[in-house]
Amino acid sequence: MIKDLNLMEGQEDLRIVEHLDMQKLPESVQQMVSLASTPEEQDILLLAVLTGASACMPNLYFHYGPTGKKYYANLQCFVLAAAASGKGIANLALEMVREVDARHPLLIAGDSTLAAWYKAIEEHGGCGYMHESEGSVITDIWRTAAANYNTALRKAAEHEPISRNRCYGASEIANPRLSMLLTGTFNQYRALVPSIENGYFSRLVTLCIRESHPFDKQYVLSKATQSGIPRMAGQQLLQVYEQLMQNGEQEWSLTDAQKERLGAHLETEYKTLIGLLGDNFHSAVVRMAVQIIRIAMILSALRSNEEELQISNYGLKMECSDTDYQTAELIGNKLLLHMAAAYQMIEGDKQALVPEIKPLDQRKVLYEQLKPEYKLQELITEAKSQGISRATVIRWNDAWQEQGMVSKIEYGHYRKAC
Repeated sequence: MIKDLNLMEGQEDLRIVEHLDMQKLPESVQQMVSLASTPEEQDILLLAVLTGASACMPNLYFHYGPTGKKYYANLQCFVLAAAASGKGIANLALEMVREVDARHPLLIAGDSTLAAWYKAIEEHGGCGYMHESEGSVITDIWRTAAANYNTALRKAAEHEPISRNRCYGASEIANPRLSMLLTGTFNQYRALVPSIENGYFSRLVTLCIRESHPFDKQYVLSKATQSGIPRMAGQQLLQVYEQLMQNGEQEWSLTDAQKERLGAHLETEYKTLIGLLGDNFHSAVVRMAVQIIRIAMILSALRSNEEELQISNYGLKMECSDTDYQTAELIGNKLLLHMAAAYQMIEGDKQALVPEIKPLDQRKVLYEQLKPEYKLQELITEAKSQGISRATVIRWNDAWQEQGMVSKIEYGHYRKAC
């Protein structure tokens, strides 16, 4: 859980793959991630593989929420990273998807006008995958059309109808199922997500890479099998795609126990993150539930062949294994922290690639270290030992009191909320 993580070391504890049991991932995902050279590349490639695969499961869905709304696998993700930070490795996932696209067209160019983008999705039956690893390619297009792209992508993330009306006629994509992976800088991200209040922030999964690495001689070496792995993973993905397409639409679900665990888990994370970041982060936590379920469903479908699950039997409802649920939950935990970093970027209007998240982490860790009852002076002394100023810790303590996280017993004496 997020409250158990010590983020004082920066990027290290934001890493995803390092905290996963690789043997519990589907074999094709393991092989793809093995091509990465650094922990940051591993995380980028993992997210890219899951996102690319999500475009190749157009008929697999689950029900979520009080109305039982139907959701599909499609992930939309943005990787924030500096130049030479390894984000180009995401293109290996594109190679994987090309194996499916060669038989069943899915790819949509990032360098497209909104009209061309809309037409491509229509021609693909409402489905598609947009992959762009060079943010500069889309910057000029989005400089004038970002607001319209934002609205269309937000609707696609919820599978809501996207319509247009032009002098030559009107049309509608009734059930858009679009997956997207973009990588770029803060300014390119900000073009698409101009504010926290913008509804797309909470629907766009964000991965923040704060570190780049010195030159590694391994980059000039190549593995004999490296070029073949994306192709093999793509062939396996093609089998999954074609099996699902034979079935028509097919339902997948968490088990009842997994649903209860997810609800309890996110309730805990909600209280922690809202207490630290404020109410504006509400939607990101709530919508992460859908992303966790999507990731679990993608993992289930990818391992369907290796476990010989009969997804080809139309009418058989697929259920999530505990292994895939636990993996998806852990990935979701980490992604929430990355989205918290992106949140601070926008809130602070910072122009750096990714902001220092240390102040949030110090505040969070300090709160978790509080005794059930404590004196303010004791808190100030402890904070000073961690390099936190007196004024800062008093401001944090006042905020905790306003948010109901602590209560005042008497002057200078406080009680931590249970």
